[in-house]
Amino acid sequence: MRTFEDCDRSSRPVAALASDHRDGEHILPHSHSRGQLIHALGGVMTVTSREGSWVVPAGRAVWMPPREEHEIRIAADVSMRTIFVREGARSGLPPTCEVMEVSVFLREAIVAATRIPLEYAPESRDERVMELILDEIETAPRLHLHVAMPRDPRLARLCEKLVADPSVSVTLEQLAAEIHVSGRTLARMFHRELGMGFGEWLRRTRLLLSLPRLAAGASVLQVALEHGYDSPSAFAAMFRRTLGVPPTVYLASK
Repeated sequence: MRTFEDCDRSSRPVAALASDHRDGEHILPHSHSRGQLIHALGGVMTVTSREGSWVVPAGRAVWMPPREEHEIRIAADVSMRTIFVREGARSGLPPTCEVMEVSVFLREAIVAATRIPLEYAPESRDERVMELILDEIETAPRLHLHVAMPRDPRLARLCEKLVADPSVSVTLEQLAAEIHVSGRTLARMFHRELGMGFGEWLRRTRLLLSLPRLAAGASVLQVALEHGYDSPSAFAAMFRRTLGVPPTVYLASK
């Protein structure tokens, strides 16, 4: 049975690995010499690096550049399929972490790749499948499923607190008092560090953190209240604005 290390050591530019992970599993911080496309056939993963956290529900994938240290938390059982890409294999591969839409076509190609030998023959059908996967990664739609985290240590501590307890009711002024600045100063810090206001960051973060709970079978009402929304309708409206469909339709499509 092949391992992550086997894929890293392959002499071919692309390798693939199938692995299954149980609800609640935590893959500790690590890195690879190759870039990775980490895809969930089912369940939800939260992938965290120094740049932030990426929520990866079924039907999506996260691109992790070479040597980027990251950890993965599993919510609901996850069938993970990972593509390992040698650095420099393509000029159009993302230089930073990104969540991508995985088309049915790309999904089937990824699944097929896990059955291809690590040392596939040059100029063979197997090589063409791997090259096709690289074509699809370069052109796959990018998604905004990113919980951005700031570099400023004071702001980072506040954001980490809100990520740990997304249901907490808090105002910008209350947070500002915790780090001994004015509300106006903290608002500027959010825009400077994260490119968005406090309210937008909090709404987006709460929504993305709710995906693992929805995948685990919690009701929309329960998830809405756990993540700081006043009602299921407010949660559903934010969900639709961000992901394009209401929670019930989104889950039914997975």
